[in-house]
Amino acid sequence: MKIAWERHGAGDPVLLIHGLGYARWGWEPVVPRLAERFDVLLFDNRGIGESDAPPGPYTAAEMAADAIQVLDEAGIDRAHVVGTSLGGMVAQELTLAHPERVDRLVLACTTPGGPHAHPMPEVTVRLITEAAGLEPAVALRRFVENALAPATVAERPELVDRIMEHRLATAQPPAAWAAQAAAGAAFDAYDRLEALRAPVLVQHGSEDVVVDPHNGELLVELLPDATLEPLVGCGHLFFWEKPDRFVSSVTAFLEDHA
Repeated sequence: MKIAWERHGAGDPVLLIHGLGYARWGWEPVVPRLAERFDVLLFDNRGIGESDAPPGPYTAAEMAADAIQVLDEAGIDRAHVVGTSLGGMVAQELTLAHPERVDRLVLACTTPGGPHAHPMPEVTVRLITEAAGLEPAVALRRFVENALAPATVAERPELVDRIMEHRLATAQPPAAWAAQAAAGAAFDAYDRLEALRAPVLVQHGSEDVVVDPHNGELLVELLPDATLEPLVGCGHLFFWEKPDRFVSSVTAFLEDHA
């Protein structure tokens, strides 16, 4: 399996895992700032960007094994892990399967999965249904706007344009998107999270309509050592909306070795 990855900065290693439909460029607003304090590794999940896209469906466990491959190739035995959305599910799977490889864990706008988790908000379910009848570029822009808070879309259209530029440049074949989506749909760590012993920071945008924000509260209830940080007024891609807030919060958490 070829997994494309890159590395920036120096310090304690931090592995970044992105979500459905986003290649490693998805961390663009925060990598330079994080690299001032950390050895930052980011990669393309299987099915997008420069990584291989084998036939699906994929599983979170397979994608976690890809993340371990990146750590191995980078010569890193143990790292902090930051996962967002589907990447947060992969990060949970990675930490449960390889606790010795994870120091601290940040879970951004994600879910424990399974039937006991809060389902996808109706606005996104409707968009997925409607997207089949839209021009691909129109549908893609709708998905990007849907991942941001309404105020961000209205006040910062250049942010939508920048994300669109990236997404069009790394256009994902429908079969690869579906293969990644299957990993999220099948993921269920609800009954396993009590075994996850790493300290966890859970972050969730209050305006997230992709992953119900109540899942952030649920994660904190299920995890033995977790803290919830709500990001009021932010959507699913809150680290694009408030990158300074994200970096300062994550840095403070990862550097708290007490």
